[in-house]
Amino acid sequence: MSELKPLIVNATDIQGGAAIATYRLHQGLRRIGVDSSMLVQKKLTDDANVLGPQTRYQKMLGQLKPHLDQLWVTQYNNREAQLFSAAMIPDSIATKIQGINPDIVHLFWVADGQMRPETLRNLKKPIVWTLHDMWPFTGGCHYDGECGKYSHSCGACPVLHSSKESDLSRWIWRRKHNAWRNVDMTVVATSQWLAQCARSSSLFGDYRIEVLPNGIDESKYKPIDKAFARDVYGLPKDKRLILFSAGSLGDKRKGFQFLIPALQSLAKSDKESQVEAVIIGASKPDRSMELGMNVHYIGRLQDEISQVLLYSAADVLVAPSTQENLSNTVMESLACGTPVVAFNIGGMPDMIDHQKNGYLASAFDTHDLASGIMWVLESVNRRDMLSKNARQTVLERYTLEKVANQYRALYQSILDQPSKSPAGS
Repeated sequence: MSELKPLIVNATDIQGGAAIATYRLHQGLRRIGVDSSMLVQKKLTDDANVLGPQTRYQKMLGQLKPHLDQLWVTQYNNREAQLFSAAMIPDSIATKIQGINPDIVHLFWVADGQMRPETLRNLKKPIVWTLHDMWPFTGGCHYDGECGKYSHSCGACPVLHSSKESDLSRWIWRRKHNAWRNVDMTVVATSQWLAQCARSSSLFGDYRIEVLPNGIDESKYKPIDKAFARDVYGLPKDKRLILFSAGSLGDKRKGFQFLIPALQSLAKSDKESQVEAVIIGASKPDRSMELGMNVHYIGRLQDEISQVLLYSAADVLVAPSTQENLSNTVMESLACGTPVVAFNIGGMPDMIDHQKNGYLASAFDTHDLASGIMWVLESVNRRDMLSKNARQTVLERYTLEKVANQYRALYQSILDQPSKSPAGS
């Protein structure tokens, strides 16, 4: 291993989208000879370089912290059904980091009660913070629904359905603002969209902000024979399959409410019933939805091989999110040679090149979404071209080695320069 010794801090190692992307980087860094280790409050792998809770008490606390952290949020009975993190639970991260003594502390997704904002000033090491959502620069929400109040000081939070300026979101924003003065930190956004949000924020606007993507193991996520993949799942070989992935069909940010009319529109023009839908991550609802076509509900997949097979079985992935950073699902689909149709929002244009490896529909336009899906499906030659380009996109931009080397260069550039705080501090 090289002399570089970063410590990656994330709530878990492989549970959740941000954790998966973070653990992939950890693996990529070690693959190129960087002595990376991870510090988590909930460990699920047997990786010796992932440092998790040791005692029964520590493990129990790691399980309880996400629930305890929500106690401050539950007072808002009419809040939106999305994650909002108060970050109030005391932590011992600074002491643990002092014992590990890394060159750089690399923060990722540190919600679920893992770290209080006040801890940052006690780390005593250069800090890199890679953003996977908006929480680090908001008053508690992870996606703001485009309210934009993080550019000032939050308050009267629409996610909380609060009308008071001095609400929980304003209080959390003030804690962050007071705690992060004179902190030696470099911010990394994984998409151009999130970088622009961070630059316009009142908390991160004066910091150095870089854009580095997530990486993916292209040797694992790769195209598999479509007929074989469909056999594994019992999916029809003579249909064109549309894949949609979400943990819950009720998650408005994932956009199933836009996919419904798009599929209904497609069904009306599909006189011979050649198109069917496949839904991953969500179980079949108790009340059936009339989508106009046959729907296969796969449920949650627990391993990468199952995911690769399902991506390969599909003809197109549709990701109609309303706000999204750099989606793991989109990147995984592209790596497996499956083109993607999405709205032209957030980090989608970072990965999807319009009509080259997928289709970018006008934001929230269900007619254009349906048109994009049909544009991909209607021509076999076109799908083959899109599939080839999808795979090539990942090989050119997102391999683990490429991304890990970009981070190694960033670490070195930080260590080679004198410690500094944000301008104007």
